[in-house]
Amino acid sequence: MAESLPLEMLTYILSFLPLSDQKEASLVSRAWYCAAQNALREIPPQLSSSYLSSPAHPGLAMDSTTKDGMQPALLPGSSCPGPEWPEQERAERLARGAALKWASGIFYRPEQLARLGQYRSREVQRTCFLEARMKSVVQSYLEGVKTGMWQLAQALEAVREACGALGQAHGLLQGMAKAVQTLEPLREQVSQHMQLQALSQLLPRLRAIPAAVAHTQTLIDAQQLLEAYVSLRELELLRGETWASLGDLELPIFEGLGPLAEGLGQAVEAVVGAAGQLAREDPALLVAAVRVAEVETGRTTALEQAPRDWRQRCLRALQEGLERVHFQTPLLPGPGALAGWLEALRVALPAELATAEALIAPCCPPHYKVVQLWAHTLHSGLRRCLQQFLEGAELGAADAFTLLHWALHVYLGPEMMGSLELGPEADVSQLEPLLTQENIEQLEATFVSKVQISVVQWLQKALDGEVAEWGREQEPDTDLSGFYHSPMPAIVLQILEENIRVTSLVSESLQRRVCAMALSELGAFLRSFSDALIRFSRDHLRGEALAPHYVPYLLATLNHHSALSSSVSVLQPDGVVSGALAPVEAALDELQRRICRLVLEVLLVELQPLFMALPSRQWLSSTELLDNVCERTASFCRDFWRVRNPAVQLLLAETERTVVLQYLCALMQGRLACRSAEERNQVAERLQHDAAQLRDLFLDLGLEESLQCAPVLLTLGKLLNLRDPTMLGLEVAGLRQQFPDVSEDHVSALLDLRGDVSREQRLAALSFLQAGPQPSPPAGRRALFSLVPAPTPAPSSCLPSGPCA
Repeated sequence: MAESLPLEMLTYILSFLPLSDQKEASLVSRAWYCAAQNALREIPPQLSSSYLSSPAHPGLAMDSTTKDGMQPALLPGSSCPGPEWPEQERAERLARGAALKWASGIFYRPEQLARLGQYRSREVQRTCFLEARMKSVVQSYLEGVKTGMWQLAQALEAVREACGALGQAHGLLQGMAKAVQTLEPLREQVSQHMQLQALSQLLPRLRAIPAAVAHTQTLIDAQQLLEAYVSLRELELLRGETWASLGDLELPIFEGLGPLAEGLGQAVEAVVGAAGQLAREDPALLVAAVRVAEVETGRTTALEQAPRDWRQRCLRALQEGLERVHFQTPLLPGPGALAGWLEALRVALPAELATAEALIAPCCPPHYKVVQLWAHTLHSGLRRCLQQFLEGAELGAADAFTLLHWALHVYLGPEMMGSLELGPEADVSQLEPLLTQENIEQLEATFVSKVQISVVQWLQKALDGEVAEWGREQEPDTDLSGFYHSPMPAIVLQILEENIRVTSLVSESLQRRVCAMALSELGAFLRSFSDALIRFSRDHLRGEALAPHYVPYLLATLNHHSALSSSVSVLQPDGVVSGALAPVEAALDELQRRICRLVLEVLLVELQPLFMALPSRQWLSSTELLDNVCERTASFCRDFWRVRNPAVQLLLAETERTVVLQYLCALMQGRLACRSAEERNQVAERLQHDAAQLRDLFLDLGLEESLQCAPVLLTLGKLLNLRDPTMLGLEVAGLRQQFPDVSEDHVSALLDLRGDVSREQRLAALSFLQAGPQPSPPAGRRALFSLVPAPTPAPSSCLPSGPCA
């Protein structure tokens, strides 16, 4: 409620209080402080009109002018500043609450204002009481301050006395330091006296040190390692005792202990390095060396010496000794001796592991893991040795194959590291392989290149031997069935197949490489064989090197082709892509066609003079011409039965096709033109007779009728014997349907042979060749007319066709 009182009302109330009470009231709150300041500056103000005009205070009302004139004004700086510390703020809150309670009690009703005098006298008494209390409090504070000042003075005096005492003590200490410096020589003499006393006590033992060192060296030389180590430890203990007694002073007499200990360590290392031999001959010495190493490793050193880790030296000695036995440089194989060296390792390494497990492991502590150490050392030494071997001179094919097979199959197989007799400690399958993938590829490439050189040489020798037989005075050799036979195809296939088969013992990748190489070399061999046939034929036909049995040897080569074709599949093992044989099969087909052409060239030389008289009047009147052709052909084919199927069928088909082609070529030359229907009938009958005679000939020779080309003569006979020339277009269309390769020149030549076709009829017949789409050739029928050269057409004449044309 005190906070809601206006400032002028508070100023009015405080104006009735004496100065001391106003000072006390100014401590209540900031508003009361400001009201007290205003009460000191101004005359007692009247109550504000807002307060006096209220219904609760009717006797105190005044006008607004008087109220405005009596309104107190705060001067600048008159307002109380905010609290400067938390205690002041707390006191202000308490005083505000007390004043509020007090003012609310006084001014609750207007009639209580008359008792203001009583309140003032009461507050005067209270103020006096407060002043008395404040005086007593201040007095007690002053007495405490006086006591504190006296105590500070006493403390200052004590500090001054202490400083004086400290100064005296500092002087005494400086004097004592000078005295200590004068005693330093005495101290040194005392230390020397103590060292001499200790030395005099140790002198008998020190005199025995050279003899003990010599004795220890003797024990080391005699390989009495335990006794030597005991003697060495006694000497080292004496050195430690002397060192402690003499105050960290090292005597020169102990300088030989370092080399002596190193000599013992080297002796232990040498014994452990020969563990394989000692385990059989003197295991006690090996056990002694290992015990010395273990005791020395577990001992703590004094004199600030580095610990001697003889255990690690023993382990290194075991590894070095094992590698020295099996992989020392003089033991490495030379060129061509790799197989024997690997075979020796195949026997020696499992025996070495068995020895380690049975003899060496019981002589060593379990944490040495002797069998595992043996297996890993042998593996790493062998791997390093093989790497050095591969970095040297290039291997031959046999060495490369042997190394690949041994490293990939024998080493980890049951004969060696994969033996069931070896424990799990000897497992090396998780270690790095003996040969890296790069090493394997290098060896495979080396093997393939070397084998390829050998295969080329072998194939060339086989080819040279076969070519040399072509000029013999004897016919080709035959087998039991009477077929021409030569060992060359079997030799070629055996050379290639054995190389492929043997690589299956190593890896699939090597087999694929050798298979690709073999097929490539077989293709090259077939091309060389074909070239040799061409040279053989050229020399024979030119007369440079006449072969007595030219055709039989050509027929024998067809059997070679058949043998190669039927057995080439052995060069394609499982896992090789199916299309790998395609180039070889294409080369075989080309070789077969070339052999047939060379054979038929001889037949052509004999038949071409006979066909020069066809067609002619003599040919129409007599069968002698074709009889001679059939006789020559039958004579030429008398040795065809020595050719195996299916090559003989192909050769007969090509022979029949060649005869028919020569017949058609002669027929198209325009040597004859029929003058009447009777002659055209004779020509048709002659063609029919010749077709039947040729069919019978080749049926007798063994050619199936479905493979013959002679029926084309029957078709041509129908075209020539057609009585109505206006129907020639249909016959031409039928001819085109059966033989799509027939051309206008061929039809024109046939029409010229008829001799009765006018120009308009010729054009009408030829127009049927262009009508409609090009027909597809019948299944199984090869081109025929495209191989028949058409005669050069005669220049067109401006004269009308007629009987004289």
